[in-house]
Amino acid sequence: MSDASSLLIIDGHNDLLWEARDQVGYDFERLDVGGDTTGRTHTDIPRLRAGGVGGQFWSVYVPSNLPGATAVTATLEQIDAAHQLIARYDDLQLALSAEQVRTAMADGRIASLLGAEGGQSIDSSLAALRMLYVLGVRYMTLTHNDNTPWAGSATDVELPGGLTSFGVEVVREMNRIGMLVDLSHVAPNTMHAALDATRAPVIFSHSSARTVCDHVRNVPDDVLQRVPGNGGVVMATFVPAFISPAVMAYRQARQDAAAAAGIDSHDAAAVAAFQAEWDQTRSAPHATIDDVVAHLQHLREVAGVDHVGVGGDYDGVDHLPDGLEDVSGYPRLLAALREKSWSEADLAKLANGNLLRVLGDAETVATELQGNEPPSLLRYQST
Repeated sequence: MSDASSLLIIDGHNDLLWEARDQVGYDFERLDVGGDTTGRTHTDIPRLRAGGVGGQFWSVYVPSNLPGATAVTATLEQIDAAHQLIARYDDLQLALSAEQVRTAMADGRIASLLGAEGGQSIDSSLAALRMLYVLGVRYMTLTHNDNTPWAGSATDVELPGGLTSFGVEVVREMNRIGMLVDLSHVAPNTMHAALDATRAPVIFSHSSARTVCDHVRNVPDDVLQRVPGNGGVVMATFVPAFISPAVMAYRQARQDAAAAAGIDSHDAAAVAAFQAEWDQTRSAPHATIDDVVAHLQHLREVAGVDHVGVGGDYDGVDHLPDGLEDVSGYPRLLAALREKSWSEADLAKLANGNLLRVLGDAETVATELQGNEPPSLLRYQST
């Protein structure tokens, strides 16, 4: 890759596709991200260009509480929307490998990869997993906010052991086909179980450091310490409640107050109304770019500069840190890291070098495994 593209960002997670589904039913005539969509989305092509984004994992997320077959269908609709988005805009180029990412970036296009956010998308079927890979999905997060039948989420009841035997088989089959194992959203014991099972580097597509902000969505130090031995990468996220202890505490207090007031947490309208009233009489703290820097500093200290990246979670949250309000903010983040004595070589690893290495290593492992292992025919059986 040329020097000109060495600091182009490859971002690990962006939820624009779900916003397109929610706002316009995937009609990119009505949500034309080829122009400025400020006020509607955090992401459009002009702002990706302004932010120096050279590669983007587009999340093909669906809610983790959808019934099994419904989740698969919804995921296929998300994948279709991704392909429609990429085909519509010349600035975007579908990328299915590390080499294709490099080529797209060198050609001045935004390499577009797909990531499935949660094992609900395969309905406990390894054949469905393989078909997602055929359709272009290059990572799968093992869970979203709810446990799958075979993997434990950070925000659900603990699953003993983190992964069932079928969950271990999912990880091993992902290795065999070359799909990255994404450990964002999973519980710490699931992180450890997956690191025990995997034959390839893992990623955390949008997670930060739990020591800096003690949120369950972040990565504990005992896991971070294992990442160098695995060769993986932790891609720091920008979600305010995950990076700022003050924001996390404020939101927890608001949630507790809603529960005490008898607000049904599943009633979105009631929750929103309560939150609006609560916020009117209080000064809500803001996360800032300095919070993100603090997480990246810690990730670098514990896991090492060869194992850090960024996954902003744009269009997946309502608010973002001051200075990183949309996808145009990455140059400000790099500038802030320079002030912390990150070298240009360090920043190149953060921006895209580490993720490209992980993609390439996963491809190498898959090639080796496919020479020795047939596709797994194991079927999930509830116990």
